[in-house]
Amino acid sequence: MAAPVLVTGAAGFIGHATAHRLLERGETVIGVDIVNDYYDPSLKEARLSTFNGRREFSFHRADIADTEAMAKLVRDNGVTRVIHLAAQAGVRYSIDNPMAYERSNLAGHLSIMEACRHAPGFEHLVYASSSSVYGDKPMGGQGFSEDEPSVDPVSLYAATKRACELMSQSYAKLYGFPQTGLRFFTVYGPWGRPDMAYFSFTNRIMAGQSIEVYGEGKMARDFTYIDDIVTGILGALDHPPEQGGHRVLNIGDSHPVGLMEMISTLESAIGREAVKIMKPMQPGDVTATYADVSKLRELTGYQPKVMLAEGLQRFADWYREYYRVG
Repeated sequence: MAAPVLVTGAAGFIGHATAHRLLERGETVIGVDIVNDYYDPSLKEARLSTFNGRREFSFHRADIADTEAMAKLVRDNGVTRVIHLAAQAGVRYSIDNPMAYERSNLAGHLSIMEACRHAPGFEHLVYASSSSVYGDKPMGGQGFSEDEPSVDPVSLYAATKRACELMSQSYAKLYGFPQTGLRFFTVYGPWGRPDMAYFSFTNRIMAGQSIEVYGEGKMARDFTYIDDIVTGILGALDHPPEQGGHRVLNIGDSHPVGLMEMISTLESAIGREAVKIMKPMQPGDVTATYADVSKLRELTGYQPKVMLAEGLQRFADWYREYYRVG
């Protein structure tokens, strides 16, 4: 039997979905999450409850920055593959709560790398980066490319993600284990994060409240459905770089959608029109994100399949069922 896969952030949006897909393909999964209160912990607990009865899944409520605990977990279970998704998320939250990012994102990433480098026969560390490392960029062209000469983080959250990429690059060269960083582009779907715009808009529309539309509605995002993201993650996991290699890959839909179009599509999925209050850009936000995914496609055959209208309809249906609203 293959060694178990360690998934950090298993109570989170992407980690939960990734762990389930691994189980579906016959893997044994060890999940780790601290289950903090950045957003409603009951949603995280509900995600974890979906693993009840799965003997191939075990869960450890732990802090990834606890270096000894992570090293022991990896060593005692013979882990040779890690999907590291745990982090303190949120561009706006980082502006007012900077110290939360030092432990989760920086110390946590270093702790996971330390555990991996001491693991016998270690095969591949796949970790979450973010499209926010690119900073701002006008619409047009072929989208953000990993080959661009520089990145320009405009938030502390983005800066910590870029720092993780640099730490991984140095660790790969120093200690010789393969690593892949994935720059996620605006992931959405059922079981999503309540701090994301599409989710918070749904909360307010369902409650008959107005929504605040930042950037005067002129922003655009590369909305990527959760199932497509997980397909890309596992594709990357299954195609490690050479021993000691480190790479960074974009993972997105490669089809930017304007904020007003997203809102209109969400209104159709919900069946209600939103009262919109237009607001200027917030600090740390960027105008547009748009992924060039040619490298991931070449490596794994990655091809997003779920368009925004279908994805938001699935989310709206899940929302009604989970929150028991009409």
